[in-house]
Amino acid sequence: MSVEHLDVLIIGAGLSGVGAAYHLMKHCPSKRFAILEGRAALGGTWDLFRYPGIRSDSDMFTLGYNFKPWTNPLAIADGPSIRRYIEETAQENGIQEKIRFEHKVLSADWSTEQATWTLQVQRGDETEPVSIRCQHLLMCTGYYRYEAGYTPEFKGREQFQGTFIHPQLWPENFDYSGKQVVVIGSGATAVTLVPAMADKAKHVTMLQRSPTYVVSLPEGDSISAFLRRFLPETWVYRLARTRNVAMQMGFFNLSRVWPSLVRKVLLRLAKRELGADFDMRHFSPSYNPWDERVCAVPNGDLFNVLREGKASVVTEHIDGFTATGIRLKSGQELPADVIISATGLELQLFGGMSVAVDGVPFDAAQSMGYRGIMLRDLPNAAVVLGYTNASWTLKADLSSEYFCRLINHMDATGMRQCTPRDAARAVKTAPFLDLASGYIQRAAGKIPSQGDRAPWKLYQNYLFDLALLRYGKVADGYLQFSSPQVVKPTENAAAV
Repeated sequence: MSVEHLDVLIIGAGLSGVGAAYHLMKHCPSKRFAILEGRAALGGTWDLFRYPGIRSDSDMFTLGYNFKPWTNPLAIADGPSIRRYIEETAQENGIQEKIRFEHKVLSADWSTEQATWTLQVQRGDETEPVSIRCQHLLMCTGYYRYEAGYTPEFKGREQFQGTFIHPQLWPENFDYSGKQVVVIGSGATAVTLVPAMADKAKHVTMLQRSPTYVVSLPEGDSISAFLRRFLPETWVYRLARTRNVAMQMGFFNLSRVWPSLVRKVLLRLAKRELGADFDMRHFSPSYNPWDERVCAVPNGDLFNVLREGKASVVTEHIDGFTATGIRLKSGQELPADVIISATGLELQLFGGMSVAVDGVPFDAAQSMGYRGIMLRDLPNAAVVLGYTNASWTLKADLSSEYFCRLINHMDATGMRQCTPRDAARAVKTAPFLDLASGYIQRAAGKIPSQGDRAPWKLYQNYLFDLALLRYGKVADGYLQFSSPQVVKPTENAAAV
């Protein structure tokens, strides 16, 4: 049986995967490629998550692609609008035809002898997986497990007679009108759900173990709306993007240099939104800003429903579930018809597929990130991830552009294999993500480390990465290039 051989395989048709396809078509137009998507629709996160109020937690001028202006008047956009934006990008650029839906990658094995990846792919309901080969692998699968989110063990959960939901698996057409709702959590999902459900529910309680920094941001962008009257859309987008990148970086760096000052400002702003009588312990974290992500709420919607009494916040530990709600350590019981476990994600690299080099399983936890894109000792492969302190797509776009530069460099020099190496093992390691968030701490033994110096250090700095990835030297001495003798496999050379 013949095995199809392509130049590049992109895994995942979400925000990153569609963007990667655009950059590949622009910068490497001769390359034959396909996008393998395990689900039946594109959009990734923005198609999977369907809970009430689902929206971006970054402004769309920076979450949008660097090549396609965001023209919607909403700067903080809802999930369906973002999904349509991704679909438009795919349709406008001929990317839709490159996507193979219901193609779930089970494994990928690199052969040094052939300088080729061989993937085992499950197609739909077919019994046997098929093999597809490629020279370059671009993994745009995100960083979390799609099948289920993280749900802690709750004592007595089986006793609860109401409805228990994790937002990642939201039931279609679920009606919560007139019901008592308890949302467990205080992160981005929780602060989105509470105001979105407050108008229809009888009451919504946000039950948090510890507070999170929450800041109100305008839902629209009045400056861009004004400039659209005089300037082309592309100019407006570039100006807004530049301004917002500068603001994001400035806020993050200020938080690192003067955390006490930033903390005072954030708490003062929250107090102004909530009113003088509100108990601020519910919004006064014990950690400094950006030790964990800061949550943004458009037009202060969370603060509004709390101030109006449609929702409330309880800061307490859970003792267990009862038939009619949640019992707290204090002895108080929260009545609930619906309990929503907005308790986070399960981190997962490579979309859950197993990865091997010459038949030996590759353990990402024993590796180290190279430029925040490739992994030490893993040939011809990139893992596209976004920023934790800024919009995801800022880094995803740069990563895809860089990988295209790398492919073109290899073609120009006649090299078929490229592997990041730290031969001397002289680089000191540190956690890959410098955040104390629970989902990151739970995955400490699953994800790679970063180094203490370039190119192994993850700087989380867009301007630094822009200079390094778009204009920096590709052959930097840490990438080991080689050209193994070609051993031709049986292949189908038809272009995709």
